[in-house]
Amino acid sequence: MTMPELRRELGLRDLTLFAIACIVGVRWVPAAAHAGPGSVTLWLLAAVFFVAPLAVAVGTLSVKYPGAGGLYLWTRGDFGPWHGFLCFWIYWMGIAFWFPSAAVFYMSVGISTLGPGYAHLADNRTYLIAASLAGIWIALGTNLIGMKIGKWTENLGGAATWTLGILFAAVAFLVFSRHGSATRIDILPKWNWETASFWATIAYAMTGLELAALMGAEIRDPKRTLPRAGWIASGFATVFYSALTIALLVLLRPDQISEMNGYAEAGETAGRLLSAAWLSPAIAIMVFLAGIGQFGGLGTAVSRLPFAVGVDKLLPPVFGRIHPRWGTPYVSILVLGAVASLLLVAIQLGDTMRAAYHAMVSLMVIAGFIPYIYIFASAWVAGRRLSAVCGWAVTALALICSVVPTADVNHVWLFELKLALGTAAVIGSAWLVYRRKV
Repeated sequence: MTMPELRRELGLRDLTLFAIACIVGVRWVPAAAHAGPGSVTLWLLAAVFFVAPLAVAVGTLSVKYPGAGGLYLWTRGDFGPWHGFLCFWIYWMGIAFWFPSAAVFYMSVGISTLGPGYAHLADNRTYLIAASLAGIWIALGTNLIGMKIGKWTENLGGAATWTLGILFAAVAFLVFSRHGSATRIDILPKWNWETASFWATIAYAMTGLELAALMGAEIRDPKRTLPRAGWIASGFATVFYSALTIALLVLLRPDQISEMNGYAEAGETAGRLLSAAWLSPAIAIMVFLAGIGQFGGLGTAVSRLPFAVGVDKLLPPVFGRIHPRWGTPYVSILVLGAVASLLLVAIQLGDTMRAAYHAMVSLMVIAGFIPYIYIFASAWVAGRRLSAVCGWAVTALALICSVVPTADVNHVWLFELKLALGTAAVIGSAWLVYRRKV
């Protein structure tokens, strides 16, 4: 079946900022800083053994299978309809799990960084759920009415990410020149089971380049634009993560940096040392904007997956529809928002907010990494053997580490049960939906 025509609105600048918004998540840096300066080495290792192989794989497969749908087209073309559908379904659900965990982080951090008068809201479930739902739907809504408008959400998020990195680098330099570093920079990683789940987080933080390939039908000159944007965004991600981790460690010791409120703690310290009361509110605004940009970027890109599957009639045909005025796969975007909203509420049941957050992160990593088995398998078929081997090795390590509970999990059995049931539900639901259509 011929795929409906999407509008080519993305040039090199737009796609580069779009890819940055998809790859770079400022939420991962406080966790890296909390783990210590050895995280810098992990960022660099992830760049060499995962990001570079992924960039090679995505560039090769985008040329081999052009058009909207990305990894679904690759897997379907190389391994058949069922594997293509399973890869799509698990990846799509991984992003649906990503939305609640990311929204909770960004809304919690943003409000905490505004100052002590707002900090109590960071542990208020009612506020976090309401603010998270608002952030998700603002981002998806702007992309629902067309990439001509929606792309500016991603552009703004990408620009905010750049600004946040530059701001912290400048602040850390000033503090270092006047007071020295709060942390001795020893880049040898600490290898123990207490930080095992963090290794998976490091790898997951470097994913996302494949999302840009999902927009293949909306990129101007995709064969030339996509590889260039991918390498620029990947290089920026590596520099950003490494530099911002060092900046936080210059300002505070690792034990003073929490995974959820590290930006607030670093901003308050830097503001006090530099007599800059404006610093914390500025950081909060950048965090909010970066989060909205990520919601828009990932939500828009992943909505092209059910669109492509709907065109193939493996989902109801309504998923393959394009809005006559906006030129977007509006049903796919609305369904993603609805599922993410439902998961945001459901995952809060039965444990503390912090434990619920870690359960969402682990489910997100598991569902997020399984499709990379397929992506690198397609790279192997395409002749990119070294990229495939490196990618598979990192994927396997990430999946193993993702099931290790953190110290914040009080009920290990409940944590592991959520992971087991969540993973089984994702794979089982894929089979049930697929069997109804074949």
